[in-house]
Amino acid sequence: MKYFLLLLFVFSAATINSQEINWMTMNEAIAAQKKEPKKIFMDVYTTWCGPCKMLDKNTFSDKEVIEYINKNYYAVKFNAEGTEEVNYQDFVYTNPNYDPARKGRNSQHLFAHALKVNAYPSVVFFKENGDLIQAVPGYRTPQQLEIFLKMIHSDDYLEITTAEAWEEYQKNFKPTF
Repeated sequence: MKYFLLLLFVFSAATINSQEINWMTMNEAIAAQKKEPKKIFMDVYTTWCGPCKMLDKNTFSDKEVIEYINKNYYAVKFNAEGTEEVNYQDFVYTNPNYDPARKGRNSQHLFAHALKVNAYPSVVFFKENGDLIQAVPGYRTPQQLEIFLKMIHSDDYLEITTAEAWEEYQKNFKPTF
């Protein structure tokens, strides 16, 4: 009976753990890419951002979103006003003007600035070699995020070079989330 309960506990823990996005730092994702190339999906947030909290609660808790991101991307959670040191493409990005005594908004991290992210939340996609693909600003429901996740993963974005092509892609996209 003890072994049965232990086995049940192990399977329960594995199930609970698999129901979250496997977040990592940007430095960890870049290191992982060197071992097994995979695109990076980055959530750029701030601690004071209401829509960022909604994205966590409503979108990043969705079973299909979690499964798709964990399978197809290295997922990075990045505080755009935090103090994390990011070593990206031979440059170390920091937040030298961060003020720990400040409440609410703080100075923008130089990595967020380099990515041209100025709205929160934003999701940012990177190629398998770490090169930037695109930042997509704004809150997205699971269904709204799905088109971006799948378009970037499949490299369909490379064929979308005009507003008309984007409209056509959206019209023909078959969501499954």
